[in-house]
Amino acid sequence: MAVECPTPANLVRAAPSGLLPLITLAIGFVMAMLDVTAVNVALADISHNLRVPLSGLVWVVDGYTLTFAALLLVGGALADRYGAKTVYLSGLAVFMLGSALCGAAPNGNTLIAARMLQGVGSALFMPSSLSLLTHAYQDDRVRARMLGTWSAIVAVAAAMGPLVGGILVDGYGWRSVFLINLPVGLLGLLLAQNAIPAAPRHWRTLPIFSHALGISGLAGLCFTLIEGPVYGWTSAPILATAALFVIALALLVRREQRGAEPLLPRALFATPHFTAANAIGFLINFSAFGQLFLLSLFLQQARGSDALHTGLQLLPVMAVFSVGNLLSGRITARWGARMPMLGGLLLATSLTALLSGMRPDTPYLLLALAVAIANWGVGIAIPAMTTTVMQVAGRSHANSAAAALNANRQIGALVGVAIIGSILHIAPSWETRLPLAFGAIALAYGAAALLVWRYINAQANLSRATV
Repeated sequence: MAVECPTPANLVRAAPSGLLPLITLAIGFVMAMLDVTAVNVALADISHNLRVPLSGLVWVVDGYTLTFAALLLVGGALADRYGAKTVYLSGLAVFMLGSALCGAAPNGNTLIAARMLQGVGSALFMPSSLSLLTHAYQDDRVRARMLGTWSAIVAVAAAMGPLVGGILVDGYGWRSVFLINLPVGLLGLLLAQNAIPAAPRHWRTLPIFSHALGISGLAGLCFTLIEGPVYGWTSAPILATAALFVIALALLVRREQRGAEPLLPRALFATPHFTAANAIGFLINFSAFGQLFLLSLFLQQARGSDALHTGLQLLPVMAVFSVGNLLSGRITARWGARMPMLGGLLLATSLTALLSGMRPDTPYLLLALAVAIANWGVGIAIPAMTTTVMQVAGRSHANSAAAALNANRQIGALVGVAIIGSILHIAPSWETRLPLAFGAIALAYGAAALLVWRYINAQANLSRATV
């Protein structure tokens, strides 16, 4: 009896029609999320195999985040201009190309360049994926249910990243962390071509000069923070890139205030809530991704864990983010966004401050318990922060506000990893590295809690601020 080959078209017909768009679009998003967190457990092997120094390892993580954060708003604008499906497929293809180059990288510089190419691909397909998902489900109730499922899938993928990375590195080497994206991405491309309807285009202006200023400023900031300990903080290259950051930022702020085509609607800044919530998002990602980078290197370099055991040890402290996310909705619905944000961030601040007294020989269970409780608090705060931004934005500016929040959070991750990398470079041993690094993370969480206390008012005030 002949057996029919399972082509993408056959898969489309066989899958449940209600879930197919969700599954198809989740493939790309989950692939990128896994890659962001999984690469951390591969850093020790990358360093050993390619002889990459500490500053190079920071670039391996931040090179991706740099291009992703810098081009995220561009990706959203391109999706509106040329169609979300076209940009999604293009971004997925670019991400796969970057993954192939990562897997074949002969040295650290090539790997860093390939990671940057991955970031370009992510900046194209991530905004488009949400747009396509929203368009695929026309019924409001179905869309809300699918978006909730989407959020859960993304949270699980982020939590599973270190474990998946550890399994791949342990069984097949660090290159497999990137090469696994090729068959997964190809499946995503084929399914998207057949299963996802094209979303309508909305012609938008693309302020190229403003985007160029943002990219230049981020690049200058990234180079300054990562290479400062290497070149010396007063060296000519560092002073030049620091000046580039300051000048680009000043010009961008001036252009946003007075230009005819700002990147973000000026109405969003009518109240301090939007700016404060974005700053909180920046500080949360600064701390969360800086901590992940710190713990990944600490467990492997100071505690002697291999990639697999590092992934296993990181799994429970990452999984609690999802638990906090699920609890946050109930708390916010009953008491508003201020309480879960303030309570969660204060909890994270206090636990991380306690961790600043940790020593390299502290039992793992004590370390894991403190980190897990802190991350649980942050998991409660994040959805409430997102709710605050969307309430302030209103329906008319929801897309712009979401894009700005995502970009700011990615910039926070970039700066957090760079700062923690600088601390690890400067401090001579783990006895001094741990107090300094956890102290910086605690200060960032504390600053976020202070912003909530000062600027995030009661629910009624937020409603009056809605644009």
